[in-house]
Amino acid sequence: MKNSLIQKYNVPGPRYTSYPTVPYWDEVDFSYEVWTTTLKKSFIESNGPEGISLYIHLPFCESLCTFCGCNKRITKNHSVEHPYIEAVLKEWAIYCKILGEKPSIKEIHLGGGTPTFFSTKNLEDLINGIFSYATKAPNHEFSFEGHPNNTSHEHLQKLYDLGFRRVSFGVQDYSVKVQKAIHREQPFHNVAKVTFWAREIGYTSIGHDIIFGLPFQEVEDIVDTIEKTKSLQPDRLAFYSYAHVPWIKGNGQRGFKDEDIPQDDKKRKLYETGKKLLFENGYHEIGMDHFALETDSLYEAFQKGTLHRNFMGYSSSKTKLMLGLGVSAISDSWYSFAQNVKNLEDYYQILEWDKLPVFRGHVLTTEDLIIRKHILNLMCQFKTSWNDTEGYFNEIPEIVNQLKEMESDGLLITTKNSIEVTENGKPYVRNICMAFDLRLKRKAPETELFSMTI
Repeated sequence: MKNSLIQKYNVPGPRYTSYPTVPYWDEVDFSYEVWTTTLKKSFIESNGPEGISLYIHLPFCESLCTFCGCNKRITKNHSVEHPYIEAVLKEWAIYCKILGEKPSIKEIHLGGGTPTFFSTKNLEDLINGIFSYATKAPNHEFSFEGHPNNTSHEHLQKLYDLGFRRVSFGVQDYSVKVQKAIHREQPFHNVAKVTFWAREIGYTSIGHDIIFGLPFQEVEDIVDTIEKTKSLQPDRLAFYSYAHVPWIKGNGQRGFKDEDIPQDDKKRKLYETGKKLLFENGYHEIGMDHFALETDSLYEAFQKGTLHRNFMGYSSSKTKLMLGLGVSAISDSWYSFAQNVKNLEDYYQILEWDKLPVFRGHVLTTEDLIIRKHILNLMCQFKTSWNDTEGYFNEIPEIVNQLKEMESDGLLITTKNSIEVTENGKPYVRNICMAFDLRLKRKAPETELFSMTI
């Protein structure tokens, strides 16, 4: 039965870091002026106690990991660091001029690429430059992604001194064969070292990222990886499916053959084995692909119903306005999305003209905003509801009817006014969200856009 469900529901689908998803943005009604107007509206509504979020994309890596679909620039030339930091701070200065008053920053996340590619001096200049225009909101939460092979004690100490209390390390898998296939060779010792350093320094949340479905990965590899992870006791874990998207230009996912990748029931066994071991070791599922110990803020947010999800991933607090700085970064004013240019040289050139390097976006319609809330509810709480005045739109009865088949498969429970995902249905939450995705329903993809859901 389980295998037949996997074959039935394993279809290409979005991960829903946003709704509408990027391929379905309506760029016709979007403009630079529209973006700055919605930006200012959101800022007025949210600056103060709530504050805003910053995602800063740091794209450089010294080597290419062949499982990665992110925007990055591969180089060993570290002279690229300073000009890039200067450009990001110039973009931030343009935003602050548009906003008209000092932002209060609730969240900062440094993503990549490899943020720890940058020297501690350049990272310090970046954060100090950000706060020359801004203040820190109460209970702020700053986080960064660290590569276990090049994160130094100095990196961890300096960022801690700058206010960072969360760090996530990309583990992926400890199998030597798998690591060679994805060009990400890092011994357990390196992960253990940076984890112990971070805990010793005082980081309150240490995360590890683990991927299932990687080339050559076997059940014993997942068991070994989880057992090693258990010995380090990270506070939270991302345990997510490898997204095989070799059609995306420059993603490097061509270092192995398609037949080397676990499929369907074999891939699902990797997930279920890992999930069972995580449960046995005190981790709770708090959202799609995410697990946390009871002592972590993500678990607390899940219990309180305040868990949020955006382009940065899951967060224990919600801000209406999230600004993305750096090449290819995406911003979210709640009312609209905007993405920066993807080419580094174009990014520099547009900033020279004293303009934001935005090249596309989407203005959310009333329908979009309602559907976005339902998808967020499903992603963050595994349930959603509506009534005659809130959360309702004309297609709701059709959606509930469509989900009856998933209900008969034991994946969810529907009522006249609600949907709740069952324990068996949690691995299929992307499929459940797709039932709400009216833009996807109205126009099926003509080319390959999304990874498989399972």
